[in-house]
Amino acid sequence: MHFRDGVRARDGKCVVSGIVNVRAPWNTWSGFEAAHVFPLDCESVWIEFNYGRWITDMDGTTGVSTINSIQNGLLLRGDLHSDFDNYLFSINPDDGYKITYFGPDPFGLDGRTLDPVCRNPQDPHCVSDTLLRWHFRQAVLANMRGAGEPIFEHDFPPGTDMLAELRSEPEPYGKQRFEMEMSSRLRNGAPKST
Repeated sequence: MHFRDGVRARDGKCVVSGIVNVRAPWNTWSGFEAAHVFPLDCESVWIEFNYGRWITDMDGTTGVSTINSIQNGLLLRGDLHSDFDNYLFSINPDDGYKITYFGPDPFGLDGRTLDPVCRNPQDPHCVSDTLLRWHFRQAVLANMRGAGEPIFEHDFPPGTDMLAELRSEPEPYGKQRFEMEMSSRLRNGAPKST
């Protein structure tokens, strides 16, 4: 089963806010996104350190990276997906699946619990506790070491040459941001494999 479709089928709602997708029967998912717990952009790290060993629902898979396992996914609202990817909040599986915001919590989610629909141990596709733990540790590191990691804005005024803006950003993060944007655009523009 495809990552996005599998996460949608398992969760059916934003597992952080609890908002149910009432349009799911019509296959309308606008505002809901299947988020990778371990970022897809870091697939080379996933492979290098054999993080695929944490995936148990794709045994016997050859020639395919397990990073797209449903166990590496959560269904989130689009705005929460962005915050999750930027490590602004995370989920601690060792503290009752508590949601922790690292800074201002604009949605009142800090202290809530991850919805059980995605973590049912009887479901072979339940989200991996090990991956949630990895994400939580990354969030702590990103938010507790002084300035933390940069959070890149992605909204530019209409008519802006975004790539020129990115190239002209002062170091230390201009080049990194440009490379991330190019990687994202190339990946999103690449033909989908079946």
